[in-house]
Amino acid sequence: MVYCEICARHKGERLCIELGDWLCPECCVQHWVVAGHTVRFFWRTARHQSEKGWKITLAGDHLLMCRSRIITLLTDFGSQDAYVGIMKGVIAGINPLPNIIDICHNIPPQDIFNGAFLLSTAYRYFPKGTIHVAVVDPGVGSQRDIVCVEIRDHLFLVPDNGLLSFIVQEERPKSIVRVTNDRYFLPSFSNTFHGRDVFAPVAAYLSLGTKPRQLGFKINQLKQLNIPRPEAKKTGQLDGQIIYIDRFGNLITNIKREDIVHFERNHSLNRGLGSGSRWQKPDAIKKTSKEKIVSQRDTIETAIGRKKIIGLSKTYMDVKPGEPLVLFGSADFLEVSVNQGNARKYFRADRGNKIRVEMGHPYATL
Repeated sequence: MVYCEICARHKGERLCIELGDWLCPECCVQHWVVAGHTVRFFWRTARHQSEKGWKITLAGDHLLMCRSRIITLLTDFGSQDAYVGIMKGVIAGINPLPNIIDICHNIPPQDIFNGAFLLSTAYRYFPKGTIHVAVVDPGVGSQRDIVCVEIRDHLFLVPDNGLLSFIVQEERPKSIVRVTNDRYFLPSFSNTFHGRDVFAPVAAYLSLGTKPRQLGFKINQLKQLNIPRPEAKKTGQLDGQIIYIDRFGNLITNIKREDIVHFERNHSLNRGLGSGSRWQKPDAIKKTSKEKIVSQRDTIETAIGRKKIIGLSKTYMDVKPGEPLVLFGSADFLEVSVNQGNARKYFRADRGNKIRVEMGHPYATL
């Protein structure tokens, strides 16, 4: 005999679709409609919380069971105004159960590139099924589209203005839906605050189980930003540029660890074949294990403006306080820093400034 999942005492006679478990008639109370979605209520205590991703909360005299989802927020709204709080209020009014996590709200106003970079460095650390809401939207109220994009079992709700550019460079979207179904919007609609009227309610409905396909219709492409790539020179230099500066003044470049590795391999190959050899693309090079990867750590020379840094550090403390260094940061991008200082002020640098990396001898393990 199958026992009730809730009380574990009576025979389970009814299958709860939401939980996928059998319940007894006493525990299975009724169906209610909440925010347009059917959910099931139970008499009993919250100690019977499901271990299958469902969450129990009190709703009057009943216990509401609903799937617990994570919703992240990334905006350029800042903390001075009520915009972020209003979005959270709209979400809570539709579904009070999601775990809402703020990634960042201090994106410079209308800086889509900055928002795209931060979103790409953050999303992969959230569990599958997370709903990422990013609102850096200088085109709000215009003809620009709002899209719901599925990538690596994550859902992204963003304006179609390039906010996913860094991510789609590495991961191909599984589906792209243009959000047009106003059933999932707030009834009152403003042309200046789609974060409140569209993004927040749509995210809440997604957390209740609404499928992306219900939001509108599929499209095939997203708008892309022009993201600069490092450029390898036959003379042995790798030219990049600063793409982000964090609050510590660290200068994050568009050169990733894999770019240095591929460049070093090609440089070694070209040196062996002679000056007439051609630069090979990274995907054309045979992969090797990390143990076999060699790099000129001790004699890598990094030039930013007229200043040069010799060597590649592993930590900020590899140099004395106040001295500059180069290392790979937490997102695996090449980073120019100053130990206990501010590299932005030290080099008088800004986003878009050029940086050049040059290889030398002898070799050392990267």
